Amino acid sequence: MCAKKTGSLEDLAVVGIDIGKDTFHLVGFDRSGQAVLRKQIKRLALNSTFDKLPRCVVGMEACLSAHFVSRTLRGMGFDPRIIPAIYVKPFNKGQKNDYNDAEAIAEAALRPNLRTVTEKTQDQLDLQALHRVRARLVSRRTATINQIRAFLIEQGITVRSGLRALRNSFETILEQRREEISPRM
Repeated sequence: MCAKKTGSLEDLAVVGIDIGKDTFHLVGFDRSGQAVLRKQIKRLALNSTFDKLPRCVVGMEACLSAHFVSRTLRGMGFDPRIIPAIYVKPFNKGQKNDYNDAEAIAEAALRPNLRTVTEKTQDQLDLQALHRVRARLVSRRTATINQIRAFLIEQGITVRSGLRALRNSFETILEQRREEISPRM
């Protein structure tokens, strides 16, 4: 069962955020462990909502926008902690829902020896995005090369694997083995 709001926001010690695509669910506890905050906010209301809260520890599960949210809250004076999901799971009580997840995140964030994810800078995220895009392009290129080789082998023409081998073989195939390939191919 989710914690009910019972204390005062001035005593807020920790907030757990369950980050969603459009909405965030917040659950906050005071120093004695009493729930003082239980709120759903829109993503665009992050700054205005946290402007009204006292500075404290803010836990969030490692996910796609956790680094952005973490940098935003750090810039506002909070102490954000990005927590791997595997460390949050033991604190989850009851049915899986956004408020229970936020409560579990808040409890996990208070653990002193908890391993957290290092916050990535914008440059690190940019570089990671470039690597992912490049990896996808290389994967698609490899798949296309293999598909072309498969089409050629169906025509009785074998080509070694790899881009260079295919590239070096193309002109020779088109000049010397044209009769083996159908006009449409």
